[in-house]
Amino acid sequence: MKKIFLPVALSAAMLFSAFRFLPATHWKIANNYSVKFTSKDPSGIFETMKGEMVFDEKDLADSKFSIIIDVASINTGNWLMNKIAVGGSWFDAERYPTIKFTSSQILKTSSAYQTTGTLEIHGVKKQIAIPFTFKNNTFAGSFTINRLDYKVGTADGMSAHASTNLFIELSIPVQK
Repeated sequence: MKKIFLPVALSAAMLFSAFRFLPATHWKIANNYSVKFTSKDPSGIFETMKGEMVFDEKDLADSKFSIIIDVASINTGNWLMNKIAVGGSWFDAERYPTIKFTSSQILKTSSAYQTTGTLEIHGVKKQIAIPFTFKNNTFAGSFTINRLDYKVGTADGMSAHASTNLFIELSIPVQK
């Protein structure tokens, strides 16, 4: 019996390995992406982003996101506010030039998808979940963060006038 089992098991393993699924699709981020943040004050966009997006709706286990945003690309529509935002009392772009998100898991939800991963801002890393959709080759999602959790600004002085919660809205068109 053992003499028959081993060859059958090896043959089955070879047969099933021949039908391995293709790896998840590597997507290239298109130029017309949007990374917006809104609150009662401040609001704006980040104009420079790059990253790796590997995604296949049928192979979420091999899907992953790694996004890097250039802090100095912040645009609030006010040059003085931009200068303050990249300065040492807020984002401190000289010491912390990027905002990074690296996924650790992507799941299907009842209405779309959710990625869980590490968001790093101002040297602080926190686990977050971002719900998103993928339609017409565009990833779209939104979530809220508390800037104080990431040590961006303070709750004192002039910073006390700025909202602590920021609504982040992403629209990332991609191509193969």
